[in-house]
Amino acid sequence: MGVAATVSGATAAGALGDETSYRHGPARSDREGAAASSGGVEPAGMTQAGVDRPGTPQRFGLLAVLDLPGATDRRALEPRLAALGATILSLTGESSDVLPDGAGDLTVTVGLGPRLVGAIDPGLAGATALPRFAGDDSIEAHRIGGDLLLALHGSDPVALPLALRELRATLDGTPLRWSEACFRGPGVGTVTRNPFGFHDGIAVPRDSEKLAREVWLPPEEDGGDPRVAGGTICVLRRLVLDTERFAHLEPSDQEAVMGRRRSDGAPLSGGTMFDDVDLRAKTPTGEYLVPARSHARAAHPSFTGSGLMLRRGYAFATPTTGDDPGETGLFFIAFQRELDTFVRTQHRLDETDALMQFARPTASATFLVLPGFDENQPLGSTLYE
Repeated sequence: MGVAATVSGATAAGALGDETSYRHGPARSDREGAAASSGGVEPAGMTQAGVDRPGTPQRFGLLAVLDLPGATDRRALEPRLAALGATILSLTGESSDVLPDGAGDLTVTVGLGPRLVGAIDPGLAGATALPRFAGDDSIEAHRIGGDLLLALHGSDPVALPLALRELRATLDGTPLRWSEACFRGPGVGTVTRNPFGFHDGIAVPRDSEKLAREVWLPPEEDGGDPRVAGGTICVLRRLVLDTERFAHLEPSDQEAVMGRRRSDGAPLSGGTMFDDVDLRAKTPTGEYLVPARSHARAAHPSFTGSGLMLRRGYAFATPTTGDDPGETGLFFIAFQRELDTFVRTQHRLDETDALMQFARPTASATFLVLPGFDENQPLGSTLYE
């Protein structure tokens, strides 16, 4: 999905310590309070860090997708996940041999691919793989799918590969399909500029009620499966952006593609950045103020009948070497309760979104972000309850 989420995609602005509860127990621990006061991000709790906390995504990321041979056997997968969770708690603790300067605001978010989820129960959320979308046929095979997502984020880019090396050591050299560093521009809360220079991450679920409805898999008392309650479905898409061709458009044409003003992010229908897009507003001559093929219109959930996505997008840039100009692009990272939320939106973008002509997919995967964990309830343990 493209740079989509100026309208339908989102990153929560929810604060650390959201009181939404998905399992029995306190929503905020003493350790969590200490982490907040020290600038750290508490890894333990009802949900994993790196989804809605911290509210302003860290500036740097390192994404890694791995294979887990033989892990369809519970006896192989369960102890691996438990060990991985213990390593995360150690890395983000008060002291660490791996990170001698401290963890800072490091977060590690763990997701399981559909192959492993389906082996536990094909009816579980997260057991369905992404379909192919327009342009996906050119994606290299090793960049489609995968068994395990490790998404590391923090303000210190040097700490991220050190932490990833330790996590991989915990998994005894599990094969790496691919990994890549990424980054975000400055911003407060969810909003930052994407590689096209336009504001991104504007329309977001901003409170615990909307997060519970749109993002987190529900608890048993709300009709959910207790094995995955507090988890969420992650979609990861790597998109190479033709920023050079986009830059040669007239400023008014760029805005027509986006459906928003470049200066302040406000919709072309008027108002401010955070005002709703008025899809019916027209000029005196009867033309839509938000053009028919603009991204803001195409991605609007009113056309797909789907929910909202909580989005934490990051940019990437590969080096220029010789005749190779390198690549500039966007990691579209979105979290939602149902995979269909993304699928329906992306199908519409493929059909109508003018922005898609400037985006080329080069990786595509979906993962079940596991429910939260702590010292007493290991990562992944709820899958087998």
